[in-house]
Formats: sequence, C-alpha cells, structure tokens
Amino acid sequence: MPLTLLRRARDRLTVAAIGGFLAASAGLWAFLTIAGEMREGETRALDERLLLMLRTPGDPNNPLGPRWLEEAMRDITALGGFTVLTLIAVVAVIALARARRWRSAVTLAGVALGAELTSDLLKLVYARPRPDLTAQESYVYTHSFPSGHSTVSTAIYFTLAALLASQVARRGSRALILLTTGLLVLAIGVSRVYLGVHWPTDVVAGWAVGSMWAVAGWRLLRFASDHRLPKAATPDQAASRASARSTSTEGLQ
Repeated sequence: MPLTLLRRARDRLTVAAIGGFLAASAGLWAFLTIAGEMREGETRALDERLLLMLRTPGDPNNPLGPRWLEEAMRDITALGGFTVLTLIAVVAVIALARARRWRSAVTLAGVALGAELTSDLLKLVYARPRPDLTAQESYVYTHSFPSGHSTVSTAIYFTLAALLASQVARRGSRALILLTTGLLVLAIGVSRVYLGVHWPTDVVAGWAVGSMWAVAGWRLLRFASDHRLPKAATPDQAASRASARSTSTEGLQ
C-alpha cells in the first residue's frame, strides 16, 4: 500500500510539473512576444485604435459613456491598486497563518511579493511612457509597461481563488469561483485602458506575467497537497482491523 501511494503521488507530481512548466512557458512566450512588438513600435497603431474606442468620438479627453460609468471604472480599478491588494494579501496571509495553513500563507505571500517586484523591475527595464492621446483619469507615478494593476491582481486574485476552490467539493462551484475571478481581473484591466492610464498591450502583458505567478502559486499549493498521503496502517492496526472485519462477518452469519 505505501509503495502504491508513493507511485501515485510521483505520477501526479510529474504531471503537475509538466503542466506547470507548459503554462509558465506559454505566459513567458506571450509576454516576450508582446514586449518585442511593443519595443519595435508594431503595437502602436492597435493600441491607439483600441484606446480611442473607449473615448467619445471627436473628444478623446472624454471617456465613453455616462458619468456614473466613469466613476464605476474608478471603483473597479481601485480593486487592482496597491493599497487594496496589499490589504487583501496581508489579511489573507494572517488568516491562513492563524489557521496553521503555513504552506498556503507562505505561498500567497511569495506570489504577492514576487508579482509586485517583477512588475516594478519590468517597468524600469522597458520604461514605456504612459498614453499621451487622452487625458488620464487616474493618478500614475510609474512607467506604463506592463500594467502593475493587471500583473498583481491576476497573481493574487487567482491564487486566492485556487485556495478557495480547493475547499469546495462541487465542480460547478469551483468553476464559478474561477469564472468570477477571471471577470474581475478582466474588468480591472479594461478599466486601466478606459481611464487612459495604460495602453491595451500593457494590460495584456500584465495578465501574462501575473498568470505565471498565479500558476507558480497554484503548483506549489498542489505540490503541498500531494504530499499529504494517507498514513499506512501499522501491523497492530492492520491486525485489529482484520479482527474487527472477522467479528463483523461472524455476526452476520
């Protein structure tokens, strides 16, 4: 029995490692492709077209739609801001630590810090200016590529979604959690373009980088769970169980 359990765990870990590597490779490839095209100026025309689609025709300084939509977009973009995400991550890490879920707490903290530092480093490396076609409807202090809101929100929210989904038995409920998280991350990214503070390719690149961190966190969580193997019964326990089964059988006869 222990040998069988170890073999199953090894197989699961092998599949998980391959799946994680492929997902991380896809995210890295997507980011490098976008970054290369951006540096060569190949994305400028598409960025401008998509950005202006969210502005009133003939008045690029006025976001499309009524005032309440503009205010709603500010509320949504705040969900991906440094302050909100830091509060969410800190509270979640403390809650996990108090529940003695140390691996989950360390994993979430590592994903949050890693995503933030990666975003800051890449901004310095690429040093892309913010959009200059429209008035910016939100205060910004850093470079544009990749979007920090998109990077860190993708990493943190999807890691939290994975933690929550692991506690839910029904497959439909798990799918709903992941779908809701995806819509939230999508809305945060769209809000950055709507408010004129990011080019669309900044947001897509942020999703790619954040997804790599989210996959890394998910793999670490799965790795930890795969190591929680059922304990093999000792000889005394096995004999006791066999005796109980024998007694039960005699009772039925």
